[in-house]
Amino acid sequence: MEVDYSSACDEKIPVAKELAKNEKTFHEAIDVLLQVEKDARMGSDLASTIRILIAIVEICYEHGNWNALNEYIVVLSRKRSQFKEAISKMVQHCLLYLTVLPDLETKLRLIDTLRLVTEGKIYVEVERARLTRMLAKIKEDGGDLDAATALMAELHVETYGTMEKREKIELILEQMRLFILKHDFDKAQILAKKISVKFFDDPQQEELKLKYYKLKITMDKDSSFLETSRHYQALFNCLTLDEHKKNELIMNAVMYCVLAPYYNEQHNMMHILSENLKLKEITLFNNILQLFTSKELIDYNGFEKGYGCELLKTAIFDQRKAVGVKHWRELKSRIIEHNIRIISYYYTRIYLGRMSELLNISKRRCEDYITKLVSSGTVSIKIDRPSDIVYFTKKKQPSDVLNDWSKSVDQFMKLVNHTAHLINKEQCLNNVLNESS
Repeated sequence: MEVDYSSACDEKIPVAKELAKNEKTFHEAIDVLLQVEKDARMGSDLASTIRILIAIVEICYEHGNWNALNEYIVVLSRKRSQFKEAISKMVQHCLLYLTVLPDLETKLRLIDTLRLVTEGKIYVEVERARLTRMLAKIKEDGGDLDAATALMAELHVETYGTMEKREKIELILEQMRLFILKHDFDKAQILAKKISVKFFDDPQQEELKLKYYKLKITMDKDSSFLETSRHYQALFNCLTLDEHKKNELIMNAVMYCVLAPYYNEQHNMMHILSENLKLKEITLFNNILQLFTSKELIDYNGFEKGYGCELLKTAIFDQRKAVGVKHWRELKSRIIEHNIRIISYYYTRIYLGRMSELLNISKRRCEDYITKLVSSGTVSIKIDRPSDIVYFTKKKQPSDVLNDWSKSVDQFMKLVNHTAHLINKEQCLNNVLNESS
């Protein structure tokens, strides 16, 4: 049966606060409230229990008795038949103190205490996640990145039913950021998959969208050029960015798309980018994209002379960094691969020496590139080494190979039947001649 202890709270809370002003009667004041708390808890009076719990922690805070604050938080949360709602309200109230505590040591002790009482309790999982984030931030600021990452890794916020979607995304992004700082890109990728990009369709979430795609670019820029290009294109659609930033984004999208190995998706993306109106205003990069989408050979020396100086000024091809040197080598490889595809488009066969001359590379390197493209299925090529001739053959589907085989067998059987018929005819004629003679 529920009993109303609100009048007892109205009477005892002011008395306890007055007693707490004297250090000697501080614990006596708390004892007064603990008795009311017990009566309210046993009487199933939730509202009064919440009032008492908050009053106790307020008294401890107002008088700067941090040891008592930590002690009574634990004691009150472990009372038999304690209301979940009362514990939740007390923890939420204590969270407010974390922003105004006098020193870091006191703050850390309170965080540890609150994390202790929230451990394993679903009804305060949101508060525990916030506490963990605070503690991880303190650890990171103190230079202990491993501890900060380990703390954030404990959180599985995607399973928290009471947490708002935006806060979930913020925490997952924080987890991603820490794993990226540790260069643990595999775990960062796993976390990224927990975020649905449809969430960023809401214009109000543009800040998180920018953070998400910047983290994705950091993860993918050295491993997946096409994905990196896609991330830059997604950022390009952000409304809050100025024109200069958008120009930079579309330029990066173009160059990472060009750096990506050739296959259908990459080819389609280049054509989509070529239709971008903003790109048409940037003549240099528009011309580069046109070179890679045309059916013409690209002269590397002419390309380097016409575009090299400007490209080397960009962050992607910064020659002062190892990654910039690597990207420039990749660009040269993409030009050679493009030229091989164009040669295969116009030729059925060509001397290897002539092909290496068109590509402006040695025969050995030419063979290496041919091997690479054949292995990836980009082109179908056979090399006749004795005659030094390269044959470009059309790649056939398994069904086409089977049809050709069936047709060949059919033609062979017709030829056998026709031959047998001719042999029988000759034998008959020979028999007739022998009989007449």
